[in-house]
Amino acid sequence: MSVDHAVQLRTHLEQAAFNYYDNKRNDPINLALGDTDGFYHHHFAVGDFDHRFLELDGEEREQAINAELHRMETRQVRTVTEILEPVPRTARILDGGSGRGGTALLLHQAFGCRVDGVNISRYQNTFAREQATRHGCADMVHFHDRNMAATGFPDESFDCVVTNETTMYVDPHETFAEFARLLKPGGRYVMLTWCTNDALTTKPAEVQAIDEHYHCHTHRRVTYLRAAIDAGLIPYQVDDLTRPAIPYWVLRSHSKLATGIEKPYLDGYRGDRVNYIRIAARKGAGAR
Repeated sequence: MSVDHAVQLRTHLEQAAFNYYDNKRNDPINLALGDTDGFYHHHFAVGDFDHRFLELDGEEREQAINAELHRMETRQVRTVTEILEPVPRTARILDGGSGRGGTALLLHQAFGCRVDGVNISRYQNTFAREQATRHGCADMVHFHDRNMAATGFPDESFDCVVTNETTMYVDPHETFAEFARLLKPGGRYVMLTWCTNDALTTKPAEVQAIDEHYHCHTHRRVTYLRAAIDAGLIPYQVDDLTRPAIPYWVLRSHSKLATGIEKPYLDGYRGDRVNYIRIAARKGAGAR
């Protein structure tokens, strides 16, 4: 599998993301959880957990909590696949900001089609390529050292584009325009992200803590909707998944792998100042 040239980092957010993820090589919460089955995630989860695990003690409790966290993170990808179904095996999907490869590999597992991940971290792409080889799908799942806001792929190359908690590192207007260019007529874009609930506030304190922790920029909900429409990506389903996103952070707060960012997410979600959303859009007629 060919490796792309080094990605040009054009903005302070891209540089911050590169510095954070390309050097994040021994992070226990991603590596320890992913080691169980070879699917490594850099996203969170929606849905409830098995509360019986909190009644356990000692090492048994810790192992059960961490296994449940990983199960929840893996299940989260279903939130993407269920809204895309059906996808034929002849389709091609782009995973924007593909991390260590977990989402892309599960998309291929769900649909059997070709999946291309793009990511500015060469380290993470190398890691993801190794996982594709181990899962026996390196011929169908490719990871490229490319910027999701400027991929270099030809026009109308993809049937679907997904981003799984990655758009806080890019300008949505520029990036959604790129996705519209890449999608075939009628092609679909699905995104999952946290965002500011600008119906209540534009600068919640929790967002400042989240942005500082993950070296990102949490966008307003209206920013995503305007950017999609401006790019000719017409939303056909918008889901507020804020309440279902809370249990993951509750459970993670009980793990020894907790990093301290759990409280800002819990406070933001519970106060409705931070939302977790899913947007599904289709490339409209005349979109370029």
